[in-house]
Amino acid sequence: MTNLRRDYEIGEIYHVLNRGVERRDIFLKPQDYSRFILGLEFFNSSNPARIWDMVANTGSVSAGQRIEAQRKTKGPPLVESLAFCLMPNHFHLILREIKDDGITEFMSKMVGYSSYFNKQYKRVGPLFQGRYKAIRVKQESQLDVLFAYIHTNPVDLWQPGWREHGATNVDTMLNKLKDYRWSSFGDYMDRHNCPQVTRREFFKDYFGSAQHCEAAVRKWLEYKGKELDFSVE
Repeated sequence: MTNLRRDYEIGEIYHVLNRGVERRDIFLKPQDYSRFILGLEFFNSSNPARIWDMVANTGSVSAGQRIEAQRKTKGPPLVESLAFCLMPNHFHLILREIKDDGITEFMSKMVGYSSYFNKQYKRVGPLFQGRYKAIRVKQESQLDVLFAYIHTNPVDLWQPGWREHGATNVDTMLNKLKDYRWSSFGDYMDRHNCPQVTRREFFKDYFGSAQHCEAAVRKWLEYKGKELDFSVE
């Protein structure tokens, strides 16, 4: 990820994604996923956020209490975060530009994850494969595909090659997706996984309800997602 300036249009929706350099894993343990998700929440603010202070062992105040205290001081959001999914070696975000340079500023803050990772694992050098991609959603039909596509990414962990051969058990995979901790799908299904990260009203209104959001993901599993390719090259 970089902080190079890009031009985005207010009100438009973008699919933002990147992967680890040389396709290496960028999340090695649950703490790494949690750290990135904290960034998705607290860096989406006009105010500075010191995430390490929220989770470090500093006296008798619990991490949960420090996080709640920080939530009270958050400024207006930089972007509208609509959905996300983290995979071992890449991430997907669906963001809407709501203020000038909002996505650029937000993603420049997210660069801090690279510093965290390098310090955590005593490494140096770039963590990500160049600049993040930001693909504008130009048609409504893309929204159906994109919502389902990013939320079904974890199926690759349980059944590699499912897009070519079909999901062996759609109901089982759908339930596993609802329980997957590192995406927003559980929150759309009211599992209260990371509810502070995303604004879910847009897609619930777009599809008609949470049940229709689930139906879109089910349909994608059933049809093996062959219509469009949003893979990270």
